[in-house]
Amino acid sequence: MFLTVLTEPAATEVTITDEKLVVALADGRSIVIPLAWYPRLMHGTPKERQNWRLLGDGYAIEWPDLDEHIGIEGLLAGRRSGESHKSFERWLATRGRTPAG
Repeated sequence: MFLTVLTEPAATEVTITDEKLVVALADGRSIVIPLAWYPRLMHGTPKERQNWRLLGDGYAIEWPDLDEHIGIEGLLAGRRSGESHKSFERWLATRGRTPAG
Protein backbone atom coordinates (compact mmCIF):
# COMPACT_ATOMS: atom_id res chain seq x y z
CA MET A 1 0.00 0.00 0.00
CA PHE A 2 1.23 3.48 -0.87
CA LEU A 3 0.92 6.40 1.47
CA THR A 4 0.15 9.68 -0.23
CA VAL A 5 1.21 12.79 1.58
CA LEU A 6 -0.76 15.83 0.53
CA THR A 7 1.06 19.10 0.79
CA GLU A 8 -0.18 22.59 0.24
CA PRO A 9 1.01 24.18 -3.01
CA ALA A 10 3.86 26.57 -2.31
CA ALA A 11 5.44 29.36 -4.34
CA THR A 12 9.20 29.69 -4.50
CA GLU A 13 9.69 32.56 -6.96
CA VAL A 14 7.67 35.33 -8.60
CA THR A 15 8.30 37.05 -11.91
CA ILE A 16 6.09 39.92 -12.98
CA THR A 17 5.95 41.80 -16.27
CA ASP A 18 3.59 44.42 -17.68
CA GLU A 19 1.29 41.63 -18.85
CA LYS A 20 1.89 38.49 -16.78
CA LEU A 21 2.40 37.14 -13.31
CA VAL A 22 4.54 33.99 -13.33
CA VAL A 23 4.76 31.95 -10.14
CA ALA A 24 7.21 29.07 -9.74
CA LEU A 25 6.00 26.33 -7.42
CA ALA A 26 8.01 24.11 -5.10
CA ASP A 27 6.86 21.01 -7.02
CA GLY A 28 8.47 22.24 -10.26
CA ARG A 29 5.39 23.67 -11.96
CA SER A 30 4.94 27.29 -13.00
CA ILE A 31 1.68 29.19 -13.24
CA VAL A 32 1.25 32.04 -15.72
CA ILE A 33 -1.60 34.45 -14.96
CA PRO A 34 -2.73 37.51 -16.93
CA LEU A 35 -1.86 40.58 -14.89
CA ALA A 36 -5.27 42.02 -15.80
CA TRP A 37 -6.80 39.51 -13.35
CA TYR A 38 -5.29 41.56 -10.51
CA PRO A 39 -6.03 45.28 -11.05
CA ARG A 40 -3.83 46.47 -8.18
CA LEU A 41 -0.84 44.76 -9.75
CA MET A 42 -1.84 46.05 -13.17
CA HIS A 43 -1.92 49.64 -11.86
CA GLY A 44 1.21 49.32 -9.75
CA THR A 45 4.52 50.75 -10.79
CA PRO A 46 7.30 48.36 -11.82
CA LYS A 47 9.04 49.11 -8.52
CA GLU A 48 5.88 48.31 -6.51
CA ARG A 49 5.36 45.10 -8.47
CA GLN A 50 8.89 43.94 -7.76
CA ASN A 51 8.48 44.49 -4.02
CA TRP A 52 6.86 41.15 -3.15
CA ARG A 53 7.40 38.56 -0.47
CA LEU A 54 6.22 35.04 0.18
CA LEU A 55 4.02 34.48 3.21
CA GLY A 56 4.49 31.46 5.44
CA ASP A 57 6.09 28.64 3.52
CA GLY A 58 4.98 30.12 0.21
CA TYR A 59 1.22 29.66 0.60
CA ALA A 60 0.63 33.26 -0.60
CA ILE A 61 2.36 36.26 -2.14
CA GLU A 62 2.13 39.75 -0.71
CA TRP A 63 2.85 43.10 -2.36
CA PRO A 64 2.94 45.45 0.66
CA ASP A 65 3.15 48.63 -1.43
CA LEU A 66 -0.04 47.67 -3.26
CA ASP A 67 -1.88 46.07 -0.31
CA GLU A 68 -2.31 42.94 -2.47
CA HIS A 69 -2.28 39.35 -1.18
CA ILE A 70 -2.74 36.40 -3.53
CA GLY A 71 -3.07 32.82 -2.33
CA ILE A 72 -1.43 30.06 -4.35
CA GLU A 73 -4.47 27.79 -4.08
CA GLY A 74 -6.58 30.54 -5.65
CA LEU A 75 -4.12 30.88 -8.52
CA LEU A 76 -4.24 27.14 -9.13
CA ALA A 77 -8.05 27.25 -9.07
CA GLY A 78 -8.07 30.04 -11.66
CA ARG A 79 -9.64 32.64 -9.38
CA ARG A 80 -9.26 36.28 -10.32
CA SER A 81 -9.13 39.14 -7.83
CA GLY A 82 -12.28 39.20 -5.74
CA GLU A 83 -12.05 42.91 -5.03
CA SER A 84 -15.18 44.88 -5.84
CA HIS A 85 -15.07 47.67 -8.38
CA LYS A 86 -16.02 50.17 -5.67
CA SER A 87 -13.16 49.04 -3.42
CA PHE A 88 -10.71 49.21 -6.31
CA GLU A 89 -11.86 52.74 -7.19
CA ARG A 90 -11.32 53.84 -3.56
CA TRP A 91 -7.81 52.34 -3.66
CA LEU A 92 -7.03 54.15 -6.93
CA ALA A 93 -8.31 57.41 -5.43
CA THR A 94 -5.83 57.09 -2.56
CA ARG A 95 -3.12 56.92 -5.23
CA GLY A 96 -4.49 59.99 -7.02
CA ARG A 97 -5.54 57.99 -10.07
CA THR A 98 -8.72 56.91 -11.84
CA PRO A 99 -9.51 53.56 -13.46
CA ALA A 100 -8.82 55.04 -16.91
CA GLY A 101 -5.55 56.64 -15.86
